[in-house]
Amino acid sequence: MTINPHDSPQARRTFLDQLDRIAALDETEQDLVRLGQMPNLGRWLEQIESVGGCAQPIFVAGHKRTYDAATGALIREYSTRSEPGGRLAVRCRNRRASRCPSCSRLYQGDSYHLVRAGLVGGKGVPEHVRENPRVFATLTAPSFGSVHRVGECHRTRRGLCPHGLPRGCRTAHAEGDDAVGQALCPGCYDYVGHVLWNAHAPRLWTAFRDNLYHHFAAAAGVQRSKIRKQVRICAAKVAEYQARGAIHFHTVIRLDGSEGLGSAPPAWASAELLIGAISSAAAAVNLSAPASPAYGQRRLCYGGQIEAHALTAGGDGGVSDDQVASYVAKYTAKGAHASGVIDHRIDDPDRIGKLRVSAHYRALVGTCWRLGEVPELAHLNLQAWAHTLGYRGHCITKSRSYSTTYRELRAERAAYTLRTLGLGDDAGTVSEAAWSFAGIGYTPGEAEIAAGIADDLYRGRRIARQLEPGWAGGARRDAARTGHDHPDRQADPGGRDAD
Repeated sequence: MTINPHDSPQARRTFLDQLDRIAALDETEQDLVRLGQMPNLGRWLEQIESVGGCAQPIFVAGHKRTYDAATGALIREYSTRSEPGGRLAVRCRNRRASRCPSCSRLYQGDSYHLVRAGLVGGKGVPEHVRENPRVFATLTAPSFGSVHRVGECHRTRRGLCPHGLPRGCRTAHAEGDDAVGQALCPGCYDYVGHVLWNAHAPRLWTAFRDNLYHHFAAAAGVQRSKIRKQVRICAAKVAEYQARGAIHFHTVIRLDGSEGLGSAPPAWASAELLIGAISSAAAAVNLSAPASPAYGQRRLCYGGQIEAHALTAGGDGGVSDDQVASYVAKYTAKGAHASGVIDHRIDDPDRIGKLRVSAHYRALVGTCWRLGEVPELAHLNLQAWAHTLGYRGHCITKSRSYSTTYRELRAERAAYTLRTLGLGDDAGTVSEAAWSFAGIGYTPGEAEIAAGIADDLYRGRRIARQLEPGWAGGARRDAARTGHDHPDRQADPGGRDAD
Protein backbone atom coordinates (compact mmCIF):
# COMPACT_ATOMS: atom_id res chain seq x y z
CA MET A 1 0.00 0.00 0.00
CA THR A 2 1.51 3.31 -1.10
CA ILE A 3 0.33 6.90 -1.41
CA ASN A 4 -0.29 8.15 -4.91
CA PRO A 5 1.06 11.72 -5.17
CA HIS A 6 -1.81 12.55 -7.54
CA ASP A 7 -4.50 11.56 -5.01
CA SER A 8 -6.72 14.22 -3.48
CA PRO A 9 -6.10 15.35 0.13
CA GLN A 10 -9.23 13.43 1.19
CA ALA A 11 -7.94 10.24 -0.44
CA ARG A 12 -4.56 10.60 1.31
CA ARG A 13 -6.29 11.11 4.68
CA THR A 14 -8.39 8.00 4.07
CA PHE A 15 -5.25 6.01 3.25
CA LEU A 16 -3.51 7.16 6.45
CA ASP A 17 -6.61 6.30 8.48
CA GLN A 18 -6.51 2.77 7.06
CA LEU A 19 -2.87 2.37 8.09
CA ASP A 20 -3.72 3.55 11.62
CA ARG A 21 -6.54 1.01 11.85
CA ILE A 22 -4.29 -1.82 10.69
CA ALA A 23 -1.65 -0.92 13.31
CA ALA A 24 -4.31 -0.66 16.00
CA LEU A 25 -5.77 -4.02 15.01
CA ASP A 26 -2.42 -5.78 15.54
CA GLU A 27 -2.05 -4.17 18.97
CA THR A 28 -5.62 -5.10 19.90
CA GLU A 29 -5.15 -8.75 18.95
CA GLN A 30 -2.03 -9.01 21.10
CA ASP A 31 -3.84 -7.45 24.04
CA LEU A 32 -6.81 -9.81 23.65
CA VAL A 33 -4.41 -12.74 23.98
CA ARG A 34 -3.10 -11.22 27.23
CA LEU A 35 -6.65 -10.80 28.56
CA GLY A 36 -7.50 -14.41 27.71
CA GLN A 37 -4.69 -15.53 30.02
CA MET A 38 -5.80 -13.30 32.92
CA PRO A 39 -6.57 -15.56 35.93
CA ASN A 40 -9.42 -13.37 37.24
CA LEU A 41 -10.91 -12.42 33.87
CA GLY A 42 -14.43 -13.32 35.03
CA ARG A 43 -14.37 -10.74 37.82
CA TRP A 44 -12.95 -8.11 35.47
CA LEU A 45 -15.84 -8.72 33.07
CA GLU A 46 -18.30 -8.36 35.96
CA GLN A 47 -16.75 -4.99 36.82
CA ILE A 48 -17.04 -3.68 33.28
CA GLU A 49 -20.61 -4.93 33.00
CA SER A 50 -21.50 -3.23 36.29
CA VAL A 51 -20.45 0.14 34.81
CA GLY A 52 -22.41 -0.55 31.62
CA GLY A 53 -19.35 -0.96 29.41
CA CYS A 54 -18.23 2.60 30.13
CA ALA A 55 -15.76 3.66 27.42
CA GLN A 56 -13.43 5.62 29.73
CA PRO A 57 -13.88 4.38 33.31
CA ILE A 58 -12.02 5.80 36.28
CA PHE A 59 -10.31 3.21 38.46
CA VAL A 60 -10.04 3.64 42.21
CA ALA A 61 -8.35 1.70 44.98
CA GLY A 62 -9.31 1.61 48.64
CA HIS A 63 -11.88 0.26 51.05
CA LYS A 64 -15.23 0.94 52.73
CA ARG A 65 -16.40 -0.33 56.12
CA THR A 66 -19.94 -0.10 57.48
CA TYR A 67 -20.59 -0.24 61.25
CA ASP A 68 -23.70 -0.43 63.40
CA ALA A 69 -24.22 3.05 64.81
CA ALA A 70 -25.42 1.78 68.17
CA THR A 71 -22.97 -1.02 68.92
CA GLY A 72 -20.03 -0.19 66.67
CA ALA A 73 -20.03 -3.73 65.29
CA LEU A 74 -18.64 -4.19 61.80
CA ILE A 75 -21.55 -5.05 59.46
CA ARG A 76 -19.72 -5.38 56.16
CA GLU A 77 -16.41 -4.51 54.59
CA TYR A 78 -15.25 -4.07 51.01
CA SER A 79 -11.70 -3.70 49.73
CA THR A 80 -10.23 -3.55 46.24
CA ARG A 81 -7.33 -5.78 47.27
CA SER A 82 -9.13 -8.83 45.89
CA GLU A 83 -10.13 -7.11 42.63
CA PRO A 84 -8.24 -7.51 39.32
CA GLY A 85 -5.25 -5.22 39.48
CA GLY A 86 -6.30 -4.17 43.00
CA ARG A 87 -8.71 -1.56 41.69
CA LEU A 88 -12.40 -0.94 40.98
CA ALA A 89 -13.99 0.61 37.86
CA VAL A 90 -16.30 3.64 38.22
CA ARG A 91 -18.34 5.28 35.44
CA CYS A 92 -16.85 8.35 33.74
CA ARG A 93 -20.33 9.99 33.58
CA ASN A 94 -19.49 11.81 30.36
CA ARG A 95 -22.72 13.01 28.74
CA ARG A 96 -21.28 13.15 25.20
CA ALA A 97 -22.17 10.18 23.03
CA SER A 98 -18.93 10.60 21.07
CA ARG A 99 -16.87 10.02 24.22
CA CYS A 100 -18.88 7.35 26.04
CA PRO A 101 -22.10 5.93 24.51
CA SER A 102 -22.97 4.03 27.70
CA CYS A 103 -22.73 6.96 30.14
CA SER A 104 -24.33 9.20 27.54
CA ARG A 105 -27.41 6.98 27.42
CA LEU A 106 -27.59 6.96 31.22
CA TYR A 107 -27.35 10.76 31.33
CA GLN A 108 -29.95 10.95 28.58
CA GLY A 109 -32.30 8.76 30.60
CA ASP A 110 -31.86 10.90 33.71
CA SER A 111 -32.55 14.03 31.64
CA TYR A 112 -35.71 12.43 30.26
CA HIS A 113 -37.03 11.72 33.76
CA LEU A 114 -35.98 15.16 35.00
CA VAL A 115 -37.89 16.93 32.22
CA ARG A 116 -40.87 14.55 32.25
CA ALA A 117 -41.33 14.80 36.02
CA GLY A 118 -41.85 18.54 35.65
CA LEU A 119 -44.53 17.88 33.03
CA VAL A 120 -46.57 14.99 34.41
CA GLY A 121 -45.33 14.50 37.97
CA GLY A 122 -43.41 11.73 39.68
CA LYS A 123 -39.93 11.72 41.24
CA GLY A 124 -41.23 13.85 44.11
CA VAL A 125 -43.36 16.11 41.89
CA PRO A 126 -47.18 15.94 42.43
CA GLU A 127 -49.06 14.40 39.50
CA HIS A 128 -51.60 17.23 39.30
CA VAL A 129 -48.79 19.41 37.92
CA ARG A 130 -49.92 18.25 34.46
CA GLU A 131 -53.01 20.42 34.89
CA ASN A 132 -50.90 23.60 35.10
CA PRO A 133 -50.29 25.64 31.91
CA ARG A 134 -47.15 24.38 30.15
CA VAL A 135 -45.44 25.59 27.00
CA PHE A 136 -42.63 24.23 24.81
CA ALA A 137 -40.64 27.05 23.18
CA THR A 138 -37.61 27.44 20.92
CA LEU A 139 -35.38 30.54 20.97
CA THR A 140 -32.98 30.89 18.05
CA ALA A 141 -29.95 33.00 17.22
CA PRO A 142 -30.20 35.78 14.61
CA SER A 143 -28.74 35.49 11.12
CA PHE A 144 -25.01 36.05 10.74
CA GLY A 145 -25.04 35.48 6.99
CA SER A 146 -26.56 33.20 4.37
CA VAL A 147 -25.93 29.47 4.81
CA HIS A 148 -26.93 26.42 2.83
CA ARG A 149 -30.09 24.79 4.18
CA VAL A 150 -32.22 21.70 3.63
CA GLY A 151 -34.57 21.90 0.65
CA GLU A 152 -34.85 25.05 -1.40
CA CYS A 153 -31.66 27.00 -0.75
CA HIS A 154 -31.90 30.70 -1.69
CA ARG A 155 -32.83 29.81 -5.29
CA THR A 156 -34.48 33.17 -5.94
CA ARG A 157 -31.37 35.20 -5.18
CA ARG A 158 -29.46 36.50 -8.17
CA GLY A 159 -26.11 38.12 -8.76
CA LEU A 160 -22.79 38.01 -6.97
CA CYS A 161 -21.77 39.16 -3.48
CA PRO A 162 -18.96 41.73 -2.98
CA HIS A 163 -16.50 38.81 -2.89
CA GLY A 164 -17.55 37.53 -6.30
CA LEU A 165 -19.52 34.48 -5.10
CA PRO A 166 -23.17 33.71 -5.99
CA ARG A 167 -25.73 35.13 -3.55
CA GLY A 168 -27.97 32.11 -4.04
CA CYS A 169 -27.77 28.35 -4.45
CA ARG A 170 -29.72 26.31 -7.00
CA THR A 171 -29.13 22.98 -5.24
CA ALA A 172 -31.93 21.35 -3.25
CA HIS A 173 -29.99 19.96 -0.28
CA ALA A 174 -31.12 16.74 1.39
CA GLU A 175 -31.02 16.04 5.12
CA GLY A 176 -27.46 15.09 6.05
CA ASP A 177 -25.85 16.93 3.14
CA ASP A 178 -22.41 18.17 4.22
CA ALA A 179 -23.13 21.56 2.67
CA VAL A 180 -26.08 22.26 4.99
CA GLY A 181 -25.18 24.94 7.52
CA GLN A 182 -22.08 26.10 5.65
CA ALA A 183 -21.75 29.75 4.62
CA LEU A 184 -22.53 30.67 1.03
CA CYS A 185 -19.73 33.25 1.23
CA PRO A 186 -17.23 33.05 4.11
CA GLY A 187 -16.19 36.64 3.42
CA CYS A 188 -19.72 37.94 3.95
CA TYR A 189 -20.43 35.78 6.99
CA ASP A 190 -20.17 37.51 10.40
CA TYR A 191 -17.99 35.00 12.23
CA VAL A 192 -17.18 37.48 15.00
CA GLY A 193 -20.86 38.12 15.69
CA HIS A 194 -21.54 34.37 15.63
CA VAL A 195 -18.86 33.60 18.23
CA LEU A 196 -19.86 36.54 20.43
CA TRP A 197 -23.47 35.35 20.39
CA ASN A 198 -22.50 31.84 21.42
CA ALA A 199 -20.23 33.18 24.16
CA HIS A 200 -23.00 35.38 25.58
CA ALA A 201 -25.83 32.86 25.12
CA PRO A 202 -26.06 32.21 28.92
CA ARG A 203 -26.50 35.97 29.48
CA LEU A 204 -29.14 36.09 26.77
CA TRP A 205 -31.06 33.27 28.46
CA THR A 206 -30.86 35.04 31.83
CA ALA A 207 -32.13 38.26 30.26
CA PHE A 208 -35.05 36.40 28.67
CA ARG A 209 -35.91 34.69 31.95
CA ASP A 210 -35.92 38.03 33.80
CA ASN A 211 -37.98 39.68 31.07
CA LEU A 212 -40.57 36.90 31.12
CA TYR A 213 -42.01 37.87 34.51
CA HIS A 214 -42.32 41.50 33.44
CA HIS A 215 -43.98 40.75 30.11
CA PHE A 216 -46.29 38.17 31.65
CA ALA A 217 -47.37 40.73 34.24
CA ALA A 218 -48.02 43.30 31.50
CA ALA A 219 -50.05 40.80 29.47
CA ALA A 220 -52.11 39.89 32.54
CA GLY A 221 -52.59 43.48 33.69
CA VAL A 222 -50.84 42.81 37.01
CA GLN A 223 -48.25 45.10 38.59
CA ARG A 224 -44.68 43.84 38.23
CA SER A 225 -44.11 44.08 41.96
CA LYS A 226 -47.08 41.77 42.64
CA ILE A 227 -46.76 39.17 39.87
CA ARG A 228 -44.45 36.85 41.85
CA LYS A 229 -46.97 36.80 44.70
CA GLN A 230 -49.59 35.32 42.39
CA VAL A 231 -47.69 33.08 39.98
CA ARG A 232 -44.32 31.37 39.67
CA ILE A 233 -42.66 30.67 36.32
CA CYS A 234 -40.31 27.67 36.27
CA ALA A 235 -38.47 26.22 33.31
CA ALA A 236 -36.05 23.59 32.04
CA LYS A 237 -33.99 24.35 28.95
CA VAL A 238 -31.44 22.56 26.80
CA ALA A 239 -28.89 24.17 24.50
CA GLU A 240 -28.51 22.74 20.98
CA TYR A 241 -26.19 23.53 18.08
CA GLN A 242 -27.85 24.23 14.76
CA ALA A 243 -26.19 22.97 11.59
CA ARG A 244 -24.51 26.36 11.14
CA GLY A 245 -22.94 26.03 14.61
CA ALA A 246 -25.10 28.61 16.40
CA ILE A 247 -26.63 27.85 19.79
CA HIS A 248 -30.36 27.88 20.28
CA PHE A 249 -32.51 26.92 23.25
CA HIS A 250 -35.38 24.48 23.62
CA THR A 251 -37.28 25.16 26.81
CA VAL A 252 -40.24 23.80 28.75
CA ILE A 253 -41.96 26.53 30.79
CA ARG A 254 -44.62 25.84 33.44
CA LEU A 255 -46.83 28.16 35.48
CA ASP A 256 -47.25 27.37 39.19
CA GLY A 257 -49.15 29.11 41.93
CA SER A 258 -47.56 31.38 44.51
CA GLU A 259 -46.89 28.39 46.81
CA GLY A 260 -44.40 26.93 44.35
CA LEU A 261 -43.94 23.40 43.02
CA GLY A 262 -47.18 21.89 41.75
CA SER A 263 -49.52 24.50 43.23
CA ALA A 264 -52.30 25.69 40.92
CA PRO A 265 -51.87 29.15 39.37
CA PRO A 266 -54.75 31.67 39.20
CA ALA A 267 -57.47 30.92 36.66
CA TRP A 268 -56.42 33.86 34.50
CA ALA A 269 -52.87 32.47 34.08
CA SER A 270 -53.27 30.55 30.81
CA ALA A 271 -50.88 28.94 28.34
CA GLU A 272 -52.02 31.40 25.66
CA LEU A 273 -51.08 34.33 27.89
CA LEU A 274 -47.69 32.72 28.53
CA ILE A 275 -47.05 32.14 24.81
CA GLY A 276 -47.60 35.83 24.09
CA ALA A 277 -45.27 36.82 26.93
CA ILE A 278 -42.56 34.44 25.67
CA SER A 279 -42.54 36.05 22.23
CA SER A 280 -42.44 39.62 23.53
CA ALA A 281 -39.89 38.86 26.27
CA ALA A 282 -37.49 37.26 23.78
CA ALA A 283 -37.93 40.09 21.28
CA ALA A 284 -37.13 42.66 23.99
CA VAL A 285 -33.72 41.17 24.83
CA ASN A 286 -31.01 43.54 23.63
CA LEU A 287 -27.57 43.24 25.18
CA SER A 288 -24.21 44.68 24.18
CA ALA A 289 -20.94 42.79 23.85
CA PRO A 290 -17.81 44.50 25.23
CA ALA A 291 -16.71 47.09 22.66
CA SER A 292 -13.25 46.69 21.17
CA PRO A 293 -11.21 48.31 18.37
CA ALA A 294 -10.86 44.79 16.95
CA TYR A 295 -14.54 44.56 15.95
CA GLY A 296 -16.31 47.72 17.16
CA GLN A 297 -19.73 47.72 18.83
CA ARG A 298 -21.91 44.60 18.78
CA ARG A 299 -25.53 44.19 19.89
CA LEU A 300 -26.83 40.78 20.96
CA CYS A 301 -30.44 39.72 20.56
CA TYR A 302 -32.55 36.69 19.67
CA GLY A 303 -33.53 35.80 16.13
CA GLY A 304 -37.00 36.47 14.80
CA GLN A 305 -37.92 32.77 14.56
CA ILE A 306 -39.36 32.19 18.04
CA GLU A 307 -41.77 29.31 18.39
CA ALA A 308 -44.00 28.40 21.34
CA HIS A 309 -46.60 25.63 21.63
CA ALA A 310 -48.97 24.71 24.46
CA LEU A 311 -48.52 21.19 25.83
CA THR A 312 -51.34 18.71 26.39
CA ALA A 313 -51.24 15.65 28.61
CA GLY A 314 -52.11 13.16 25.88
CA GLY A 315 -51.04 15.12 22.84
CA ASP A 316 -54.65 15.75 21.78
CA GLY A 317 -54.58 18.80 19.59
CA GLY A 318 -51.03 19.66 20.56
CA VAL A 319 -47.61 18.38 21.56
CA SER A 320 -47.49 15.54 24.11
CA ASP A 321 -45.42 15.42 27.30
CA ASP A 322 -43.46 12.31 26.28
CA GLN A 323 -42.57 13.81 22.91
CA VAL A 324 -41.09 16.90 24.55
CA ALA A 325 -39.23 14.94 27.25
CA SER A 326 -37.72 12.61 24.62
CA TYR A 327 -36.78 15.49 22.35
CA VAL A 328 -35.10 17.53 25.09
CA ALA A 329 -33.28 14.49 26.51
CA LYS A 330 -31.88 13.64 23.08
CA TYR A 331 -29.91 16.88 22.90
CA THR A 332 -28.26 16.43 26.30
CA ALA A 333 -26.06 13.75 24.72
CA LYS A 334 -24.94 16.03 21.90
CA GLY A 335 -22.33 18.74 21.73
CA ALA A 336 -20.62 20.84 19.12
CA HIS A 337 -19.27 17.62 17.60
CA ALA A 338 -22.82 16.80 16.46
CA SER A 339 -22.41 19.66 14.00
CA GLY A 340 -19.02 18.44 12.86
CA VAL A 341 -16.72 19.99 15.46
CA ILE A 342 -14.34 18.20 17.84
CA ASP A 343 -15.43 17.26 21.37
CA HIS A 344 -12.24 18.11 23.27
CA ARG A 345 -10.27 21.26 23.96
CA ILE A 346 -7.67 22.71 21.62
CA ASP A 347 -4.38 23.61 23.27
CA ASP A 348 -2.38 24.60 20.19
CA PRO A 349 -3.55 27.03 17.47
CA ASP A 350 -1.50 25.12 14.89
CA ARG A 351 -3.98 22.24 15.26
CA ILE A 352 -6.89 24.35 14.00
CA GLY A 353 -5.74 24.20 10.38
CA LYS A 354 -5.45 20.41 10.62
CA LEU A 355 -8.94 19.77 12.04
CA ARG A 356 -10.95 17.39 9.88
CA VAL A 357 -13.96 19.66 9.72
CA SER A 358 -15.52 21.93 7.13
CA ALA A 359 -14.01 25.31 6.33
CA HIS A 360 -16.99 26.99 8.04
CA TYR A 361 -16.42 25.28 11.40
CA ARG A 362 -12.67 25.74 11.10
CA ALA A 363 -13.28 29.47 10.63
CA LEU A 364 -15.47 29.56 13.75
CA VAL A 365 -12.83 27.76 15.83
CA GLY A 366 -10.14 30.08 14.48
CA THR A 367 -12.27 33.13 15.26
CA CYS A 368 -12.65 31.93 18.86
CA TRP A 369 -8.88 31.63 19.16
CA ARG A 370 -8.24 35.10 17.72
CA LEU A 371 -10.93 36.76 19.85
CA GLY A 372 -9.38 35.08 22.88
CA GLU A 373 -6.41 37.44 22.43
CA VAL A 374 -8.63 40.56 22.53
CA PRO A 375 -8.13 42.23 25.97
CA GLU A 376 -11.79 43.25 26.26
CA LEU A 377 -12.85 39.59 25.96
CA ALA A 378 -10.28 38.07 28.30
CA HIS A 379 -13.00 37.20 30.84
CA LEU A 380 -14.69 34.93 28.28
CA ASN A 381 -11.62 32.68 27.98
CA LEU A 382 -12.57 31.94 24.37
CA GLN A 383 -9.44 29.96 23.54
CA ALA A 384 -10.38 27.36 26.13
CA TRP A 385 -13.88 27.17 24.60
CA ALA A 386 -12.88 27.22 20.94
CA HIS A 387 -13.96 23.57 20.59
CA THR A 388 -17.53 24.56 21.59
CA LEU A 389 -17.51 27.53 19.18
CA GLY A 390 -17.45 29.91 22.13
CA TYR A 391 -20.43 28.55 24.07
CA ARG A 392 -19.56 28.40 27.78
CA GLY A 393 -22.88 27.43 29.33
CA HIS A 394 -24.35 24.17 30.60
CA CYS A 395 -26.05 21.73 28.27
CA ILE A 396 -29.22 21.63 30.39
CA THR A 397 -30.42 23.85 33.23
CA LYS A 398 -33.66 24.17 35.17
CA SER A 399 -35.37 26.22 37.85
CA ARG A 400 -35.04 24.78 41.33
CA SER A 401 -38.79 24.36 41.61
CA TYR A 402 -39.25 22.70 38.22
CA SER A 403 -38.65 19.06 39.22
CA THR A 404 -36.14 16.65 40.73
CA THR A 405 -32.33 16.81 40.41
CA TYR A 406 -29.67 14.58 38.89
CA ARG A 407 -28.31 13.90 42.38
CA GLU A 408 -31.68 12.61 43.57
CA LEU A 409 -32.05 10.41 40.50
CA ARG A 410 -28.59 8.89 41.04
CA ALA A 411 -29.34 8.33 44.72
CA GLU A 412 -32.58 6.56 43.81
CA ARG A 413 -30.71 4.34 41.34
CA ALA A 414 -28.03 3.53 43.92
CA ALA A 415 -30.67 2.60 46.50
CA TYR A 416 -32.38 0.34 43.97
CA THR A 417 -29.06 -1.38 43.21
CA LEU A 418 -28.45 -2.02 46.91
CA ARG A 419 -31.91 -3.55 47.27
CA THR A 420 -31.38 -5.85 44.31
CA LEU A 421 -28.10 -7.02 45.87
CA GLY A 422 -29.91 -7.74 49.12
CA LEU A 423 -27.91 -5.15 51.06
CA GLY A 424 -30.90 -3.06 52.10
CA ASP A 425 -30.49 0.53 53.23
CA ASP A 426 -27.87 2.00 55.55
CA ALA A 427 -30.28 3.35 58.17
CA GLY A 428 -28.75 3.16 61.63
CA THR A 429 -25.23 2.66 60.32
CA VAL A 430 -22.09 4.72 59.87
CA SER A 431 -19.47 4.25 57.17
CA GLU A 432 -15.76 4.86 56.90
CA ALA A 433 -14.07 4.85 53.48
CA ALA A 434 -10.76 5.73 51.87
CA TRP A 435 -10.32 5.87 48.08
CA SER A 436 -7.45 6.87 45.81
CA PHE A 437 -7.08 7.34 42.06
CA ALA A 438 -5.70 4.22 40.36
CA GLY A 439 -5.92 4.94 36.63
CA ILE A 440 -8.26 5.75 33.80
CA GLY A 441 -9.25 4.09 30.54
CA TYR A 442 -8.44 0.76 28.89
CA THR A 443 -5.79 -1.00 26.91
CA PRO A 444 -6.80 -1.62 23.24
CA GLY A 445 -8.10 -5.12 23.92
CA GLU A 446 -10.01 -4.06 27.01
CA ALA A 447 -11.64 -1.22 25.06
CA GLU A 448 -12.82 -3.69 22.40
CA ILE A 449 -14.44 -5.95 25.00
CA ALA A 450 -16.03 -3.03 26.87
CA ALA A 451 -17.58 -1.72 23.66
CA GLY A 452 -19.09 -5.14 23.02
CA ILE A 453 -20.52 -5.27 26.55
CA ALA A 454 -22.05 -1.80 26.17
CA ASP A 455 -23.61 -2.78 22.86
CA ASP A 456 -25.03 -6.03 24.27
CA LEU A 457 -26.58 -4.22 27.25
CA TYR A 458 -28.12 -1.60 24.97
CA ARG A 459 -29.60 -4.22 22.66
CA GLY A 460 -30.89 -6.16 25.66
CA ARG A 461 -32.73 -3.11 26.97
CA ARG A 462 -34.33 -2.50 23.58
CA ILE A 463 -35.50 -6.10 23.34
CA ALA A 464 -36.88 -5.97 26.89
CA ARG A 465 -38.84 -2.84 26.03
CA GLN A 466 -40.28 -4.47 22.94
CA LEU A 467 -41.50 -7.40 25.05
CA GLU A 468 -43.32 -5.13 27.51
CA PRO A 469 -47.14 -5.49 27.49
CA GLY A 470 -48.78 -2.84 25.37
CA TRP A 471 -45.73 -2.21 23.23
CA ALA A 472 -47.00 -1.15 19.79
CA GLY A 473 -43.85 -1.92 17.83
CA GLY A 474 -41.61 0.33 15.80
CA ALA A 475 -38.33 1.92 16.87
CA ARG A 476 -39.69 5.46 16.52
CA ARG A 477 -42.72 4.78 18.72
CA ASP A 478 -40.52 3.03 21.28
CA ALA A 479 -38.16 6.00 21.37
CA ALA A 480 -41.07 8.40 21.77
CA ARG A 481 -42.33 6.40 24.77
CA THR A 482 -39.02 5.96 26.56
CA GLY A 483 -36.68 8.55 25.10
CA HIS A 484 -33.57 7.70 27.08
CA ASP A 485 -33.03 4.16 25.82
CA HIS A 486 -33.23 5.13 22.16
CA PRO A 487 -31.14 8.05 20.97
CA ASP A 488 -32.50 7.79 17.43
CA ARG A 489 -33.52 11.13 15.98
CA GLN A 490 -36.99 12.34 16.95
CA ALA A 491 -39.18 14.80 15.10
CA ASP A 492 -38.91 18.35 16.46
CA PRO A 493 -42.24 18.90 18.30
CA GLY A 494 -41.86 22.61 17.77
CA GLY A 495 -41.29 22.47 14.04
CA ARG A 496 -38.08 22.27 11.95
CA ASP A 497 -35.30 24.39 13.38
CA ALA A 498 -34.28 27.16 11.02
CA ASP A 499 -30.61 27.56 10.18
